[in-house]
Parts: sequence; structure tokens; C-alpha cells
Amino acid sequence: MGQEVDGQQKVDKSKRKFLIAATGAVGGVAVAGVAVPLVMSMLPSARAKAAGAPVEVDISKVEPGMLLTVEWRGKPVWIVNRTPEMLDLMAKHDDQLADAKSEMPQQPEYCTNAHRSIKPELLVAVGICTHLGCSPTFRKEIGAADLGADWPGGFFCPCHGSRFDLAGRVFKGAPAPTNLVIPPHQYLSDAKLLIGVDAKGA
Repeated sequence: MGQEVDGQQKVDKSKRKFLIAATGAVGGVAVAGVAVPLVMSMLPSARAKAAGAPVEVDISKVEPGMLLTVEWRGKPVWIVNRTPEMLDLMAKHDDQLADAKSEMPQQPEYCTNAHRSIKPELLVAVGICTHLGCSPTFRKEIGAADLGADWPGGFFCPCHGSRFDLAGRVFKGAPAPTNLVIPPHQYLSDAKLLIGVDAKGA
């Protein structure tokens, strides 16, 4: 009888070790199964980004005179690297603009200036016409044949003819009632722009 008991005890110890190891493995898998969705839930989803999560943009390759389009809140946002010539021309047609001094609150306070931007050379604007929500085209050429010899470069909405200069300011007589919207933004470095968060200290 004693030998049978000892044999049974050996079998029980082996089963116990196996059960402990198996339970530990199953528990580890369960913990991982809970942790992965938890971590993933902390990352901004496509829905969260569309709802307004900030968007970080690498602007290191935006050459002078070039426009880059990114998406924020489901809208196109333009980043234009304006050349010195473009900036000079912007100062010469204020009398043709409906709101040259940006008195309407279409931009953050820190962009209420002549160039409507934090850095003079870089325009950050929502690429949607303030008339009926169309998306204007970037027409940087000066004196475009279809826009008139006095065209200083800017944005033209082919839907109803609204014209905006290179600061997103609307020309007089256009169907669009206000300047283009400037979104909240800040520079994380010379190469990184964050759209959707106000400038530090603003």
C-alpha cells in the first residue's frame, strides 16, 4: 500500500507542476490580450484625428514657392513657403482687399499680422473657401492671363470666382465673405510643425 501511495504522490506532483505551468501560460496570454487593446486605445485613432487630434508635419522639404497639403479635422491645410518676392508683393495690394488687416477673427491672435503667420515665410491656412466650402487652387504665378495683369499670386476658387492673396486674404467683390481660416499651430523645431495646438505662450 505504501508504495502505491508514494507512486500516487509522484503522479500528483507531476500533474500539479504541469497545471501550474499551464495556468501561468494561459494567464500570461490573457494579460497580453488585455494589455494590447489597452495600449492601442491610448493611441489616437483615425476618428480621433478626424475629430481634431493635432497633426505633426515635417516641413523640412517644403521648398520656397512650394505648397504642401496635409489633412487636419478632415480638412485640407495648406503650408506655403513664401519667397521674399511673394512677401514683397503682399504689401502692395492692401487697398484691393476686403479685410487687409485681418480684423475678422479668422486666425489666432498670434497670426493677426500682415502675413497672417508665426513665421513670415510660412503660411498655414485651411484650404477651404469661406463662401461655399470649395477648395481653391494655388495660383502663385504673377499676372496670370485668366486672373488679370495685376494678379499678385495666391488662391483662386474656380467654383464662384473668389480670390485670395498669399496670406489668404480675400479680394474685394469676391463671393467669399471673409479671409481663409488660419488654424491653431506651433513650431516644434525648424523642421516640425504641429497643427491643432496653439503656439506656446499664446
